Amino acid sequence: MAKPLPDPEALVKSLADKMRGRIAPDAGIVGIYTGGAWVAERLHRALGITVPLGTLAVTLHRDDFSRIGLHREARASQIPFEVDGREIVLVDDVLHTGRTVRAALNELFDFGRPRAVRLAVLADRGGRELPVAADFLGAPLEVDAQDELVLSNDEGRLTLAARRRA
Repeated sequence: MAKPLPDPEALVKSLADKMRGRIAPDAGIVGIYTGGAWVAERLHRALGITVPLGTLAVTLHRDDFSRIGLHREARASQIPFEVDGREIVLVDDVLHTGRTVRAALNELFDFGRPRAVRLAVLADRGGRELPVAADFLGAPLEVDAQDELVLSNDEGRLTLAARRRA
């Protein structure tokens, strides 16, 4: 029997505690749609960041775009602050192969050249295909290779589930 997954709300609090005092006061928080944006919003609030929150849509930078096409809820990236010379904290929900983070970096650099980019991730399930590691991690999680970790936002409450891939 698989271990129950941790409460993502508790993971966000833990992640915020790990980040506190370790990022620049004027850092920009940027969440990757969709789960990363939910986590980023909570981190932004918990850390009291005054720079507006940014979001990234990475669909057009994905290396599997020709295979999967546009997501049915295609969104646009919004970074309402100057990226050049600023520390950016890129936030995602689940780190797996590293391909989403690679796509996010490509999209982020379309907005300018940050001084540094840090990666904050709610959960790391392993299985890396690219050399990507989180600077700030909520928790490493062991999940069956045939499952995907899915973060949901149910009426304002985050939930985490392992679901068998179709």
